[in-house]
Amino acid sequence: MLAEQGYVASRALATVVFLSLRLGRPLFLEGEAGVGKTEIAKTLASALGRRLIRLQCYEGLDAASAVAEWNFAAQMVAIRAAEASGAGAAKADLFTEEFLIERPLLAAMRPQPGGPPVLLIDEIDRTDEPFEAFLLEALSDAQVTIPELGTIHAPEPPIVILTSNRTREVHDALKRRCLYHWVDYPAFARELDILQARAPMAQDALSREIVAFVQRLRREDLFKRPGVAETIDWAKCLLALDVIALSPDVIADTLGAILKYQDDIQKIQGSEAKRLLEEVRRELTAA
Repeated sequence: MLAEQGYVASRALATVVFLSLRLGRPLFLEGEAGVGKTEIAKTLASALGRRLIRLQCYEGLDAASAVAEWNFAAQMVAIRAAEASGAGAAKADLFTEEFLIERPLLAAMRPQPGGPPVLLIDEIDRTDEPFEAFLLEALSDAQVTIPELGTIHAPEPPIVILTSNRTREVHDALKRRCLYHWVDYPAFARELDILQARAPMAQDALSREIVAFVQRLRREDLFKRPGVAETIDWAKCLLALDVIALSPDVIADTLGAILKYQDDIQKIQGSEAKRLLEEVRRELTAA
């Protein structure tokens, strides 16, 4: 199913995704940035024909921003209108669904056409521990609580995917409610399959050079190693330039597609790029 959507998964990842769907358990994916954690949620939503609801986490994210907020402007208009008509606005009339602005967690608890949605809680490691604690109710019982309205329970639990780049450790209480999988950098053969699925216009020889060079870069002492997403981006850049084979000049001109820090780019430019390319070609020839 994943392969039909252009997602080349390892057997271990495919197995844990299958178990998550079969058992109705949230799936916690951890790994370096750019290895396909977020993409698995998009792929599942597309394959199953479900709505994808994404909660992008960030420092300072709170319950109101994740679940729902009251439309204070609309409430003030209702109060003014009630006062103008000579009737007071009752509190019960102001805190109703009409004045509620849905955020991702609440939207995921609502019935959706085609079945329960895929809820992507992306980069959970960017939030803080109080928000993690807040998520426990949603993950354990498929429900959220809004003080003015009460508890809203999902008729069918959403398919939940959580991702983390491991910039900090996520609390065990959250992980215990999920199936866990570490998404690692793929081996050469699988990364080549991924590239051919996502950039099929690239010739086989160029694809092999691209994958081999990126994999060689990951063995260097870099501040941020390139992920699979960068491999795909680089291939598309090279195709846009009508490149048929790597060269030190081409690498120098397009390093910004795979390396995102100037110190890393300076380290690889010039003679270093030439040296790495020669090593890569020797390894490909020997293979």
